[in-house]
Amino acid sequence: MNAASAGAGRQAALRRELRDYAIVAAYLYVCLGVLAIYKTAILRDAGVAFSPLGFALVKALVLGKFALLGKAAGLGQGFGSTVGARIGWKSVLFALLLLALSLVEELVAAWWGGRSFAESLAHVASLPPLTVGADALVLLLIAVTLIAFIELGRALGPGELARVLQRRL
Repeated sequence: MNAASAGAGRQAALRRELRDYAIVAAYLYVCLGVLAIYKTAILRDAGVAFSPLGFALVKALVLGKFALLGKAAGLGQGFGSTVGARIGWKSVLFALLLLALSLVEELVAAWWGGRSFAESLAHVASLPPLTVGADALVLLLIAVTLIAFIELGRALGPGELARVLQRRL
């Protein structure tokens, strides 16, 4: 293989990675953005000003990169011998990551709102368990859909999932 074809191969791989990253980040931004809008509506009804769409974008970009790094590193590959088991285990792992970053987001938002770090930490620790649990379940639903598409695409082979989804019935 000569240097020109090796360079072209790297450029093609980079384009695929950037496309995958854009798709994952856009999916996450739509999901997290809808949740942010919903939370904003609920809190405004309670008289609280809240508009976290910027956080949703940053979180989507960061999580999108984590998702692709995990995919590249083979994260969760040993967690199941079937596609379904991999989807389940990887979804739980990714949802836990999403939940952890959501709690960090709450911490930063409290700090940004003028609280000290200790007050911000106390705020996060005082979040109602039902709220945290509901958030975790919603994040798990987001993760299952994303991970299912990634794993099904991997199981079917390059480009096959796109062909299946575009096939007329």
